[in-house]
Amino acid sequence: MTDPISDFLTTLRNASKAAREDCVAPYSKIKEALAVILQAEGYVADHSTGADALGHKTIIVKLKYVDGAPAITGLRRMSTPGRRRYCRASEIPLVLNGLGVAILSTSRGLMKDQECRRNKLGGELICNVW
Repeated sequence: MTDPISDFLTTLRNASKAAREDCVAPYSKIKEALAVILQAEGYVADHSTGADALGHKTIIVKLKYVDGAPAITGLRRMSTPGRRRYCRASEIPLVLNGLGVAILSTSRGLMKDQECRRNKLGGELICNVW
């Protein structure tokens, strides 16, 4: 059994630690939604879709660096296929006392923790980014 979201997060983590300019992963809607949130929060510079040599759709994420250091200092998958983790709106954890972002999968799609608290929505805690 594989976890495509965890694979995508690991690809981002490894590429940022290796100081790569961009990283490529197989495309899915949830990965694109994750990239949109990461771009809005300032952790990645840009994202786009493309195709590899075999014609499979891919997502290309351009990483962001601040004075040579990666903008993503930490990235942790919280809910796994073996252990799903759900939170109510009042139970959503703060990441580094509000300096980081928790990303949740809600009935309205992927949202960051602040939006979930504002809209009083809970959901599956996908990952924490700081």
